[in-house]
Amino acid sequence: MDNREIAARQAKAISRGIATNPQLYAKKAENAELWDVEGRRFIDFAAGIAVVNTGHRHPRVIEAVKAQLDCFTHTCQHVVPYEHSVTLAERLNRIVPGDFLKKTMFVTTGAEAIENSIKIARRATGRSAVVAFTNAFHGRTFMGMALTGKISRYKAGFGAMPGDVFHAMFPCPLHGISMEQTLQSLDLLFKSDIDPNWVAAILVEPVQGEGGFYEAPARFIRELRRICDEYGIILIADEVQTGFARTGKMFAMEYHGGVADLTAMAKGLAGGFPLAAVTGRADLMDAPDPGSIGGTYGGSPIGIAAANAVLDVIEEEQLCDRALRLGNRLKQRLEAIRSETPDIVDVRGPGFMNAIEFNDRKTGLPSPDLAAAVKNEAFVNGLLVLTCGGYGNVIRFLAPLTIQDGVLTEGLDLLERSIRKVIPG
Repeated sequence: MDNREIAARQAKAISRGIATNPQLYAKKAENAELWDVEGRRFIDFAAGIAVVNTGHRHPRVIEAVKAQLDCFTHTCQHVVPYEHSVTLAERLNRIVPGDFLKKTMFVTTGAEAIENSIKIARRATGRSAVVAFTNAFHGRTFMGMALTGKISRYKAGFGAMPGDVFHAMFPCPLHGISMEQTLQSLDLLFKSDIDPNWVAAILVEPVQGEGGFYEAPARFIRELRRICDEYGIILIADEVQTGFARTGKMFAMEYHGGVADLTAMAKGLAGGFPLAAVTGRADLMDAPDPGSIGGTYGGSPIGIAAANAVLDVIEEEQLCDRALRLGNRLKQRLEAIRSETPDIVDVRGPGFMNAIEFNDRKTGLPSPDLAAAVKNEAFVNGLLVLTCGGYGNVIRFLAPLTIQDGVLTEGLDLLERSIRKVIPG
């Protein structure tokens, strides 16, 4: 059966609200390569949106999952817990930034991790308000939508959002928003809309993911930490996309000199298996009553086994250092292309979490059309990339940190060919 036949079946069977690429249905994948049902090979610069940081089907991860399958697949952590979840929690408590006693909880998705971090913050403080930032993305659940700082696609048509959620500006000098303006918007928010003494949490991505790979300045994170300390607010870091060596550190907050009270994580944690977690100050994590957080599939024993293997691979293969090397190589190539392509207005991103942004050279305005055209041409050439950003004019690069040097070179050649075809110099 070919891709078109499956796409026709999908159109009849699956909600159109789930966005997919109907030109490609996966058959198999290995490290940074993927083959579709028609046998076409693609180089994967998406990694399931930063999920398979250790590559598709890393042997250590597959070995751990197979071993767990031979033991049990599900007991529900609330009914019969298992020792290797304790091991993983202990490991996360050690590696998540923060020089304080920590505890961890496990759920299934990044949105669940975000929602539970808000629940924990509200229970610990006795307050209800939450502050997030413009252009942020925190999930598609109702609280996740409310926290997300973008209407189009994620909120439109879904009715009233949960209350007591407020947005301040996120610093983005490329689009005319300085850090000073961001801090002023937060101050104005506290003066006009919400008493800071009623704010339970401030939620921030150290690098905006879906929002366009804009990195929060270190001073901005330190200022958020100061504000939170002043008013007794809990600072939550959304490390769902930035976590697990992607940025060249285990967590992106390590770059910023400001420590979060709670850290939400998912995606790269379990190498392709559904697992998410919240790790934070032990006193906060113990605030909820027993049974008030968690879930039937939270902390799946399969995902836990995979995650322990992922942490082993990151350490043994020194993937934080490799992310820095790969990112430098990618950005050097992108900068060389940019020097001959006026429509590329920025190359950015820490470690191997990188992006390029397109503006129309004639109007100077963001150009989602150019980004989409490059993405589509790359697909034709056998390269998978993703777009993002508030204007849809950003292409992000999230290849596995284990990508072979030769495959990376091949992918960069395909990317350059695609850009030059779509945008002549």
